[in-house]
Amino acid sequence: MKNYCPAALRLTLTLGLSLLLPGLTFAQVKPDDAPHLLSSPRTAQAANLTIQRDEVLTLDSDLVSINVTVTDRQGRPLTGLGKSAFSVIDNKVSQEIAFFSDADAPASIGIVFDHSASMTEEKLRRAREAVSRVLENSHEQDEFFLVGFSSNVRLLVDHTKDAETLVQSLAGVQPKGYTSLYDACYLAVEKASRGRHARKAIILISDGEDNNSRYSYKELRHLLAESNVTIYAIGISQDVSMPSLLTQQVFDGLASVSGGKAYYPEDTSEMNEAFDRIAVDLRHQYSIAYRPSNFSRNGSWHRLKISVRLPSDTPRPVVRSREGYFAISR
Repeated sequence: MKNYCPAALRLTLTLGLSLLLPGLTFAQVKPDDAPHLLSSPRTAQAANLTIQRDEVLTLDSDLVSINVTVTDRQGRPLTGLGKSAFSVIDNKVSQEIAFFSDADAPASIGIVFDHSASMTEEKLRRAREAVSRVLENSHEQDEFFLVGFSSNVRLLVDHTKDAETLVQSLAGVQPKGYTSLYDACYLAVEKASRGRHARKAIILISDGEDNNSRYSYKELRHLLAESNVTIYAIGISQDVSMPSLLTQQVFDGLASVSGGKAYYPEDTSEMNEAFDRIAVDLRHQYSIAYRPSNFSRNGSWHRLKISVRLPSDTPRPVVRSREGYFAISR
C-alpha cells in the first residue's frame, strides 16, 4: 500500500479521477474545473496547479488541513467562533492560519459494523437503530459506506447518498465468527480517504477485542496519523459490564489520534445519545488549514496543538483534533 501524508503532497493524475487535495481532501476534477480551482483562495494561495499537454493535473502543496471540534464540558458544540479564536502550534511553533471555515459542510462517513459471534441479536438491534438516527440527522449531501466484519471483512455498501440502502444492508447481517476489528478499520480509513468530501469520518461499532486481524493496532494508528479521517468508536457493553479495559484503551487510542471520541453506552438511551452527539459533531466542525513554517520532508512526526481562546469568564472549552501528521517525503 502506498502511504500518503497530509502535507507536502505532489500528485499527478488523469482528469476524471479523484484529486487528493492537501490534508487528504478529495474532490472531483474535470477539465472545466481548472479555472475554478485556480481562482479558489484556498487552493490558489497554497498550491501551484498546471494542466500539462497530456491533460494531467498536477498539484504541489505543503498545506496541512485539520478538522476541529469545539464543545463545552457537557459535549454541546460551541458554534460561531471566528478565525481569531483559534491558534495552531506545530511542533511547538505557532503557525499562521491560511484557511478557516465553520460551514455546515457534508462529510464522507464510513460505518464499521461488528457482527462477530459476541454481537448478540439484541446488540445488533440496538446498534442498527442507533445508526439509523445518525443517518436521519446527517447532512443531505453526506455520502456513506458500510464495512461489516467478523472473521472476514467485507465492503457491504460502497459510497452512496442513499441512507436507506445502508440501513437495509445492516438488517441482513447475522452474528458469527471472530473479530477482525483492525482489518476492518484499516479498510475503512483507506476507503474514507478516497471520499469526495473534505470531512471524513468513521463510526466504529463493536463490543469486543480484535482476535483475527492481519494488521496490528500500531499499524492502524500509524495509518490514522497519516490521514485526515476522524474515528468515533462505540463500545457496546455486555449485559452487565462495560467493555474490557483493553477494548477501552484501543477505542480511546484510535479516537484520540484522529480527533474523534469513544463512547461506552450501557443501554439504548445512552446509545441513542452517543449517536446523536456524533451526528451533531459532524455538522459543527471547524476547518483550518495552514502552511507549516517549520516543515521539512524528512518523515518526522509533527505534533499539533489546537487552542481556542474564549472570554475570561467563559469555562474552558474541549477542543478535539488529530494529534499530528508525518512529514513524509514525496
